[in-house]
Amino acid sequence: MRVQHTKRALLLNPRDNVAVALTKLEPGDMVEVRGGVEKLVIRARDEIPFGHKIAIRDIPRCGYVVKYGYPIGRAKRDIRVGEHVHLHNLESLSTIRSVCGGG
Repeated sequence: MRVQHTKRALLLNPRDNVAVALTKLEPGDMVEVRGGVEKLVIRARDEIPFGHKIAIRDIPRCGYVVKYGYPIGRAKRDIRVGEHVHLHNLESLSTIRSVCGGG
C-alpha cells in the first residue's frame, strides 16, 4: 500500500490559475498549493515534472493561462484542476491565432 504524502506547489500571484510544482508530481498525489491567502489542496491528474505548471482552477478552451499575475497563453482545450499545463495544452500568446481565432 502506498503511503500518501502531500506534495507542494507554489502560487506566484493570487491572480494565477496555475502553480509551479516544487517536486515531481504523480497522478493521484495530493498537492498543497502555497503562496495564496487561502489553503488550497488539489489532486494531481497527470505526471508533472518539477518546475512545471499545474492547473489550480478549471481553464476553458481559449481561456487565458495566468502566471505571475499576467496571461502567458491560452488553453488549446479545456484544462481541469490538477492537470499538467504545458505545450500540449497551452499556446503562447504569440501563436494563439491558430487555435483561438485571434488575440
